[in-house]
Amino acid sequence: MSDKPREKVPAPFGKKELPSVVDGLRRYLLEIRKFPILEPTEEYTLAKKWQQDHDPKAAEKLVASHLRLVAKIAHGYRGYGLPVGDLIAEGNIGLMQALKKFDPDKGFRFSTYAMWWVRANIQEYILHSWSLVKIGTTAAQKKLFFNLGRLREKLQTVDERSLSPQAIQSIATDLDVSEHDVIEMTKRMSGPDYSLNTPMAEEGGGEWQDWLEDEEANQGEKLIEREESKRHHLLLEKAMESLNEREQLIIRERRLQEKPVTLEILAKTLGVSRERVRQIEASAFNKLRKALKNAAVEQGLCEDEAFFS
Repeated sequence: MSDKPREKVPAPFGKKELPSVVDGLRRYLLEIRKFPILEPTEEYTLAKKWQQDHDPKAAEKLVASHLRLVAKIAHGYRGYGLPVGDLIAEGNIGLMQALKKFDPDKGFRFSTYAMWWVRANIQEYILHSWSLVKIGTTAAQKKLFFNLGRLREKLQTVDERSLSPQAIQSIATDLDVSEHDVIEMTKRMSGPDYSLNTPMAEEGGGEWQDWLEDEEANQGEKLIEREESKRHHLLLEKAMESLNEREQLIIRERRLQEKPVTLEILAKTLGVSRERVRQIEASAFNKLRKALKNAAVEQGLCEDEAFFS
């Protein structure tokens, strides 16, 4: 595990320092709650000021309003035995990196764009701390590392050190890795369980369970998320109407499936060459993005990049 000292959130855009986990996790979580969530129009204005004029006050306000997002994402990785404060600090660095590359004219919210940078930074820190280089850090092994616990829970496997052959085979199939990799990763991740009553020694008091409820979304937030997901789905379906039947088929099979259909299979299905399928896909994708953005503007929403990730 890395023992490098955690630093304050870097503020290359101004003299004022934002809240830091160095001052204590409890205090930090309380401080970041004071920053308001930005409305879409205000966020866009601030992002343009930062992009065009490098306005430090605009950048500071953008970052401050998203510190809670970083804390929430970091909390989701607390099961890897690393201090939540360290995870938040790494996530905040990812937030800064996202700010430098964010283009508000793309049509999506900063939170949608930033969360990929935040997660990537936290995951890289976890992988480094666990010293996975000893068994490799391929994309498949990273996927196994970050999904093993979820699949084990889904299979109701309580004892993580003695997976049944059926469970090992099921996990290997789901994640497209070898059974040997599943066994080796399970051994590496095996360790003692930590009680929710474990004291937060670095904070001088309190227990981990004291913060669990605050970090979980309440019923109101969950309802809003479901409604937003439903609106996005309807928005996408409306935008799909701008495509012809063949274009819709290619987009659904190539862009909207968890496991995209290969160009070769679609080429045989449609009776055209692979290159022609690729050309149709590229053209249809651009048409869909424009239609989606126009539909979003009409409804006062923003284009969601997650549709095409």
